[in-house]
Amino acid sequence: MSHKRPIYYIPNNDELRVEKLRDYQILGTHSEDAFDKIALMASQVFSCPCAFITFIDEKTAFVKSNLSSLSVNEINREGTLSSIAILQDNPTVFNDTNAIPELMNSPFVKGENGLRFFAAVPLKSPEGYNVGVLVVADFKPREATDLQLDMLKTLSKIIIDKLESRLRYRKSIESQINLMNIALHEIKNPLASINLANDIIRKDITSAPRMTDMIKSSVGMIQKRLANLLTQSELEEKDLVLSIEEINLKDLFTRLLNNFELLANRKNQTIELHCDDSLPPLEGDKSKISDVLHNLLSNAIKYSYHNTSIKVSAREAGNYMHIEVKDEGQGLNFDDIQKLFTKFAKLSSKPTGKETSNGLGLSISKSFIELHRGNIYAMSPGKDKGTTFIVSLPLKYTKVNDIEAVAEFNA
Repeated sequence: MSHKRPIYYIPNNDELRVEKLRDYQILGTHSEDAFDKIALMASQVFSCPCAFITFIDEKTAFVKSNLSSLSVNEINREGTLSSIAILQDNPTVFNDTNAIPELMNSPFVKGENGLRFFAAVPLKSPEGYNVGVLVVADFKPREATDLQLDMLKTLSKIIIDKLESRLRYRKSIESQINLMNIALHEIKNPLASINLANDIIRKDITSAPRMTDMIKSSVGMIQKRLANLLTQSELEEKDLVLSIEEINLKDLFTRLLNNFELLANRKNQTIELHCDDSLPPLEGDKSKISDVLHNLLSNAIKYSYHNTSIKVSAREAGNYMHIEVKDEGQGLNFDDIQKLFTKFAKLSSKPTGKETSNGLGLSISKSFIELHRGNIYAMSPGKDKGTTFIVSLPLKYTKVNDIEAVAEFNA
């Protein structure tokens, strides 16, 4: 076969190719019967003594299946015949490697027992990345028929189908874990309200009527969250979906502030609401937006000092609604801001009232806001200078954007 380019080179898209390979989590794994059987079928199709399934990352060629007398498992990428084969979208065939001078320096070609015949097809991901090769080889020259090469292509597709199936299963499990994390986080806040109301009733029985209303509301919230979780887990694609309705932000803020009044009073904190009655309604998932604001206000109380103020405001800006939660707390440094919305992120700020934190709230909030095609970010002048969280949401919601946002969330 002829080569228009050097026989070995690194393609421009190699970084993306390796990224896809790592998604499969196949590198460094033990041999498996399923893959060994495919390699055996390939060797039988060609009546060859050697067959390999090889995956290639930046520097190495990892041999997942090795049906040969060669004792190889992981070798340097450069100079291997497989590293040449992944550069081609079509089968790579060397009827006699000794007839190609460029191959004679390969440790698997030169020498008395070097490979003479080599045929390989790329293992192409659905995105078009050649993550590895399916190889048959012999110690003597030979030729490959079109039918044999077609069968080798079919076997290569079976390998990719198996890898993709595993990847989908793993993502499905991860989705379920995410749903459980979301549910546990959403239930934590109403449970805290119930516990606080119970403590107040025990100290002051005259507050029972007001506290029982809070307990009833919190129990209803937990029941709703659990029902949503069960519904969500039954969806075929395991996607987070939105239940769109018109939201009166003033009413939503008022209910939130009532729920947090007791917690703020414990630290002698004041919550100021700046929300014009003339604000237009917001289209969105009321439950999820409420969860986001609940988390932001909870964090403001948790990480602010005693005897400080927290300001909550909303204003219309063109086709968007801008919501701000500003505190006078411990603030954020540069490293905090960089990892703020990462799951289980550990920040420099610590709760000022011995409260607990699991590091999930902001990550979940970001997911909810992005499902609405909105944005959430934080600003802070520095440590001990307070923090402002800004949420920007489109006033109008369209179904087309919903589909696109869900796809981006799952990506």
